[in-house]
Amino acid sequence: MDARLQSAFAALVGEKYVLTSPQDTAAYTTDWRRQYHADALCVLRPAHTAEVSALVGLCAREGIAIVPQGGNTGLSGGSVPTGTRPEIVLSLSRLDRIRAVDALNDTLTVEAGCVLADIQRAAAQAGRLFALSLGAEGSCQIGGNLSTNAGGVSVLRYGNAREQVLGLEVVLPDGRVWDGLRALRKDNTGYDLKQLFLGAEGTLGVITAAVLKLHPRPTANVTAWIAMRNPAHAVESLAQLRARLGERISAFELVSRGCLEAVLKHAPAIRDPLSRPHSWYVLAEFADTGTPATLAALVEQALADCSNLAQDAVLASSTTQSQSLWKIRETIPEAQFANVKHDVSVPVSKVPELIERVGAALESALPGVPVYAFGHIGDGNIHYNVGDQALLPRREEVNRIVYGVVAALGGSISAEHGLGQSKREQIRHYKDALELELMRALKRSFDPQGLMNPGKVL
Repeated sequence: MDARLQSAFAALVGEKYVLTSPQDTAAYTTDWRRQYHADALCVLRPAHTAEVSALVGLCAREGIAIVPQGGNTGLSGGSVPTGTRPEIVLSLSRLDRIRAVDALNDTLTVEAGCVLADIQRAAAQAGRLFALSLGAEGSCQIGGNLSTNAGGVSVLRYGNAREQVLGLEVVLPDGRVWDGLRALRKDNTGYDLKQLFLGAEGTLGVITAAVLKLHPRPTANVTAWIAMRNPAHAVESLAQLRARLGERISAFELVSRGCLEAVLKHAPAIRDPLSRPHSWYVLAEFADTGTPATLAALVEQALADCSNLAQDAVLASSTTQSQSLWKIRETIPEAQFANVKHDVSVPVSKVPELIERVGAALESALPGVPVYAFGHIGDGNIHYNVGDQALLPRREEVNRIVYGVVAALGGSISAEHGLGQSKREQIRHYKDALELELMRALKRSFDPQGLMNPGKVL
């Protein structure tokens, strides 16, 4: 990067926050899974929306591409440079203020760099719940969560990230600021512009702040680990439990025996919750505003009514036991870190068919290959991971098998992780041509120079 440009950046954010040395930029230019790396001209760390606006405007005039970045915990290579053109990484981590809490309106106004766990705590201090919850919540930032339309374990009850948002503040590709920070639940005045930026992965603009929805904070929680014969029984049990417990079910996670064994091997301190092994499990969370004893009785009765489907079950009797059960689920990704990963979704009713058909196809093509299937069965999102590091050279072959079945079942090849770099080319085969044409038209309209997070999504 030439001295003139470096000086111009420093004048806007301060020399301290223009990072250029490799040791300072390395954490920003490599993704969490260490699958993608490319150098950038520099990493810029603004502290306010006005500074973001000034930096984006300068980059627009200079023709320099911008890679917006939150906590860099993504799994699709969407938050790091591609190395195909001059790029800067725009880190939003210093935009970390909670601007307003409105308990009566059940809203929280936050900046993009706020860590998700800190937002959850702020909501709790106000006696409310911010429902977005994922494994990386201790380090991921809300701007990244919204830009990727993050999912997590509570989608079943509360919806994806886009459903937790009432308003946005966005810096557009030319540096102008769109102030859409409205805390309204009803606003029927034309296009809902905020939805264009939610899930766009920073390709249309930079989210700098958001008005988030809050919910009543549950006063009772029950966690259950339930053994199932097969995924079909898990889906059927979900339907039966919802008929009995309604919206009290906040999470319903499917875990294969293979995943549990990987966790037990990776983390010996974790124990198998049941006395004997089963082929499949469900980790379920129930929440209500009544007493813990009342909720526990309701859950126990509902599980008893489903005894034809559940082979065994254990209910956590304390917060510590609940955390231990969730620790199993949270450890699954790191227990099989390097393999061919898939984040797919199908209609909930089709999940058993997805698992059966893909399993048969993989066994035919790659006999004996281990499969790690787990995820959010309550919303049809399965993380279908295959093999180990030795299988990575055959990634494309495995992808064709998995995605072919997903497409045949009317599903999506990216349920919650986004397209980023990893699925940018593959989406052309699985998304309707007209839909892609409309997406490209939006991109050209908002970002005619193609400077916003190039090489991602499209």
